[in-house]
Amino acid sequence: MDLLLLAIAPAIIVILYIYFKDKFEKEPIPFLFKNVLLGATVSILITVFLGGLVSILIPLIGGTNVFQQFLNAFLAVALVEEFSKYVIVRYYSQRSNEYNEPFDGIVYAVMVSMGFAALENVLYVFQHGVSTGVIRAFTAVPAHATFAILMGYFMGKAKFSKNRIVLNLMGLFFATLFHGAYDFFLFINFIPGMWVGAIVSLIIGIFLSRKAINKHQNNSNFKV
Repeated sequence: MDLLLLAIAPAIIVILYIYFKDKFEKEPIPFLFKNVLLGATVSILITVFLGGLVSILIPLIGGTNVFQQFLNAFLAVALVEEFSKYVIVRYYSQRSNEYNEPFDGIVYAVMVSMGFAALENVLYVFQHGVSTGVIRAFTAVPAHATFAILMGYFMGKAKFSKNRIVLNLMGLFFATLFHGAYDFFLFINFIPGMWVGAIVSLIIGIFLSRKAINKHQNNSNFKV
């Protein structure tokens, strides 16, 4: 029970943070829960399927080959995982009438991402123990949140723009870019000090995420 709480608590904290940042027109809790559940189920299934497909089409050796680790980080992990979340936001959340202001893009992208991150965290924590749970609470889960906020920023703009396709894909691109950069620096930890790059990319992601949140708050349709 303690391990389960440790695994899901960081995702719950992020969910609550974003929920209370939605100041002017909060989303219905049942619909938010559905998005979290889809992130923890459908997104995970899509990731498993596409990850398997990528491994067949582009066999990645990994090891100490930097280019192989680059492909692994950006293609096999970042693009596959972010696309699996993007699909839910694009074809489920964004089509709802509840998605009625740009900030909702951030809200729903985070809900889907935290569903994904919570289940992923449970698997890691139960396999590797408490220390892994503590480390991931301050690294991997916040990283997933920043990827989601960056994606949601553009997808929030997309629904209310004539350039919907471009903006939606920009959301996917930037989430994949930051996710890939974060993982790449961790994957090449055989080069001394490279892990610092992951921390730097996370800090930059958090900074940009805060700006994205503030910008959509200030441009809310419901702001009086």
